[in-house]
Amino acid sequence: MKLQDLQAKVGESLGTSDWFEMDQGRIDQFADATEDHQFIHVDPEKAKATPFGQTIAHGFLTISMLAPMMQSAFEQLAVQMSVNYGFDKVRFLSPVKSGKRIRGHFKLLELVEKRPGQWQQKVEVSIEIEGEDKPALLAEWIFQHFV
Repeated sequence: MKLQDLQAKVGESLGTSDWFEMDQGRIDQFADATEDHQFIHVDPEKAKATPFGQTIAHGFLTISMLAPMMQSAFEQLAVQMSVNYGFDKVRFLSPVKSGKRIRGHFKLLELVEKRPGQWQQKVEVSIEIEGEDKPALLAEWIFQHFV
């Protein structure tokens, strides 16, 4: 998709991703990669005694799933390079319990040319937890695109 075509979609949904399972294996691998082995994530027996009743995914694991979600949600841009510029208003609203599936919903908030050949895109992201009313995450994700 060309940037000019995308610009016409400001305020519209860009798409919804495939479902991704957040099983204990994925959670354990993330804990190993980040050295975050807090019991609420990796110890099913101890986690039973918490208000969640079981292990939950790390918030940062949930947010890291945005990259593959975006890949499956909509056509990628025809640019030389895109870089993650950061986030505005990130909120973790509901824990993702082990074994649940999540998917992302993406809405284009802004696409502006900051300087010739460099565009900034802001996307509203909501991560849905299958079978639950409240999303896991709400955020505004910002990218820089170079043409």
